[in-house]
Amino acid sequence: MRPLRYSINMTLDGCCDHRAVLPHEDVHRHHTQNLREADGLLCGRVIYQMMEEAWREPAETGVIPDWMAPWMVPFSQTIHATRKYVVSSTLDRVDWNAELLGGDLEEAVRQLKGESGRGLLVGGVTLPLALAELGLIDEYEFVVHPRLVGHGPSLLEGLSKHVDLKLLSRKEFDSGPVAFRYAPEG
Repeated sequence: MRPLRYSINMTLDGCCDHRAVLPHEDVHRHHTQNLREADGLLCGRVIYQMMEEAWREPAETGVIPDWMAPWMVPFSQTIHATRKYVVSSTLDRVDWNAELLGGDLEEAVRQLKGESGRGLLVGGVTLPLALAELGLIDEYEFVVHPRLVGHGPSLLEGLSKHVDLKLLSRKEFDSGPVAFRYAPEG
């Protein structure tokens, strides 16, 4: 059975907006390694389209946009090569090494998790909330950036029940963020 790991960047005050955190080379290397260790990336429509818009072209063409630092290229190449499973009720097709998941979310994710392999990775805000509600997330990783922004979206906002977690590991990055990995208790 493949574990499902949720990983997200956030600020100290809980903001999960990707624009609220500063890019750091060591954190990019960490997320690149997470992708390399997973069999696939589970994402909703918003994350899928956002990642495709940012990372696909540089990986396919080798042309680095002005906003992309050279140390971001390995992440671009890795996410480009990673198998993607897209949950969406509005998209009727996907490409970019992706498969559109249809039908019941819980059933589809349990089927993916039931396959043999190293694990699946999920990011974003909306889909992980639904997966947490269903009890399908096996590991949570919060990469906390030392920044206060005073706005949202917030981590797992609207969760209907408590999820008690036990700390598995803690990793400090030289650039300042700290990654905390947890597993649900029980």
